[in-house]
Amino acid sequence: MARGRRLALVGLVLTAALGAINSSWLCGAPGRRPLLLAHRGLAQTFPIAGLSGDADTSKMIYPPEHPFIENTLASMEAAFAAGADVVELDVQRTADGRFAVFHDATLEFRSDGRGPVRAHTLESLQRLDVGFGYSPDGGKTFPFRGKGVGLMPSFDEVLARFPEREFLIDMKTGDAEDGAALAALLAPLPRAQVERLGAYGSKGAMAALSAALPSFRVMSRSSLMRAALTYVALGWTGYVPAACRDTEFRIPLRFAPLLWGWPHRFVARMDSVNTRVMLVAGDGTWSEGFDTPESLQAIPEGYAGVIWTNRIDRIGPVIAPHSQAMSQPERQP
Repeated sequence: MARGRRLALVGLVLTAALGAINSSWLCGAPGRRPLLLAHRGLAQTFPIAGLSGDADTSKMIYPPEHPFIENTLASMEAAFAAGADVVELDVQRTADGRFAVFHDATLEFRSDGRGPVRAHTLESLQRLDVGFGYSPDGGKTFPFRGKGVGLMPSFDEVLARFPEREFLIDMKTGDAEDGAALAALLAPLPRAQVERLGAYGSKGAMAALSAALPSFRVMSRSSLMRAALTYVALGWTGYVPAACRDTEFRIPLRFAPLLWGWPHRFVARMDSVNTRVMLVAGDGTWSEGFDTPESLQAIPEGYAGVIWTNRIDRIGPVIAPHSQAMSQPERQP
């Protein structure tokens, strides 16, 4: 009986120690507001429910509430003005080895071009109308047609326009050669500017990018799963596994409570190893964001990581109320 009591006491002590090591309330909120990530800048949005991977989402947009087209310099500028701390953008390698900022692998959906982005030079891509295909009624009307001519930027232009801003790069082209090419583009930049960037994409591209720039934050689906699983296995000790270091940790809110020390201690641990915690809505299959003020109520009070949103114009005034008013979009050349 005495032995049983001793074992019970040891169990209670170990449980208490485990709770203390991973207690979020003992760590306390850091006292700063969460950061905001604007997906594709200030973009036109569409329903996520029932979405398939090959859907033409440009024909599914809601009736426009603002005049901006995703992945343009104007949409990025508007997102920062509305309170974004980070802008996510899509890059693809062109026929002449440059990087264009555009989402789809094929040009037919959103633009007046034809064929894969990769088959065109940057110069030819920048003559297209990137607002050509958007329709809120399945193709009956096209409110942005003619308004996006010449507005597809190169990634070089983005870096030059916003040298002190933070970006998350979605590499749509996926082989190791592309990752190495992106690393070569980033390597000559000032170190401080590179440290404000991160990337996600295919395993091959991210591996090549990380090999060339070892401390650069990268994430692939496989690296994210590895980081999450190793942290669940080992994070209870306070140790942050190597898989969780120098990366982007994109976490669906529904799974976040499974992570040791969530939210405050977990975010602090990731901060200490150069990892940015990004919170998304839904189950993480699509880029579902916190897009209404009401949706923010589900986020733990005091959370200080990154909040992913597709409607920075709605969320920015709530989280960062002192941001500037949005500027008007660029005129076509």
